Amino acid sequence: MNFEHTEDRRMLADSLNRFIAEQYAFETRDRIAKSAQGFSTEIWQQFAELGVIGALFREEDGGFGGGGFDLAVVFEALGRGLVVEPLLGAVMVGDAIAAAGSEAQKETLAEIIGGGTIAALAHDEPGTHYELAHVQTRADRSGDRWLLNGAKAVVPQGEQADLFLVSARSSGAPDDEAGISLFLVPAKTKGVYVRGAPAIDGGRVAEVVLDGVTLPADALLGAEGQGHAVLERAVGRGVLALCAESLGAMEAAKTATLEYLRTRKQFGTLIGSFQALQHRMAELLLEIEQARSAVINAAAAIDDTDRATRERALSAAKASIGRIGALVAEESIQMHGGIGMTWELPLAHYAKRLVMIDHQLGDEDHHLQRFIAFGRQAR
Repeated sequence: MNFEHTEDRRMLADSLNRFIAEQYAFETRDRIAKSAQGFSTEIWQQFAELGVIGALFREEDGGFGGGGFDLAVVFEALGRGLVVEPLLGAVMVGDAIAAAGSEAQKETLAEIIGGGTIAALAHDEPGTHYELAHVQTRADRSGDRWLLNGAKAVVPQGEQADLFLVSARSSGAPDDEAGISLFLVPAKTKGVYVRGAPAIDGGRVAEVVLDGVTLPADALLGAEGQGHAVLERAVGRGVLALCAESLGAMEAAKTATLEYLRTRKQFGTLIGSFQALQHRMAELLLEIEQARSAVINAAAAIDDTDRATRERALSAAKASIGRIGALVAEESIQMHGGIGMTWELPLAHYAKRLVMIDHQLGDEDHHLQRFIAFGRQAR
């Protein structure tokens, strides 16, 4: 396998890293993350103009990338800067539309890529424990229309979303893979109620309630009752994006910790000269390289047509990222000492983000069980 990025990807990474370093310093990010909106509309538009959103989509869908390594390059840079703008929603919703949308629905992709439409995936429900097939929100036919009722939890940037991709059960039991349908729901549709809250790691999330939401027949994305496979592929791209984001955050935490060990003195001696800390740092560096290997493997497998191969690579990466992310957060703070917990130091915010990434789209335990299950199917 060739681990070298193409020239286009290197240029994208360089320009994005430079933009974040110059325009998205920690003080700026902290102000944006704590704002009432939860992200910056101005920065979002600049990402669109720079082609960052377009890099997440295939050429046939209006972008100029869309491969696994394109996602990894973009989200690793976003992780280094703790970026809170809603690119994760764009990735997942855009992929679902590209995979299953009608020609009319696919026209929305241009708006998403151009930054004019903010899209959010409204799938998780209270008590699901990350199970993708656990959907209790109901979708019932009413003549030539659909009637949706239910609630979705922890939707990133749900307050500012223009368009929701909503999963709902049109048939079957709450845990059946069959019977899940997907719908494109404009945020201003009557009966859609959004209640926002600040996220612990910056930005905002929302609860979305669907109370008698009436939709036209063409709001259905793909075939009725067959949304699980589309949802799984879209969430898989989200998992890869989160893994790459976590890797970027790990690299930033590692760099900050190395710098601290090289400059902090105790009793007149640089603490980086202490053998115990050197051993701990060496172990951390090895673990981060293991995380990078897992991300590379997932990026290479993201478009594999064999479901077991693809999903095992994604779950292996997410499980590894969850464990290693928590380790990096803990060790970095411990090697900094008390100052590592202060709000003024970026490290504490990286640590929180690393821990919270583990809980998005399935935690370490969930993906370890999933990896084992797909391994049994492959035998």
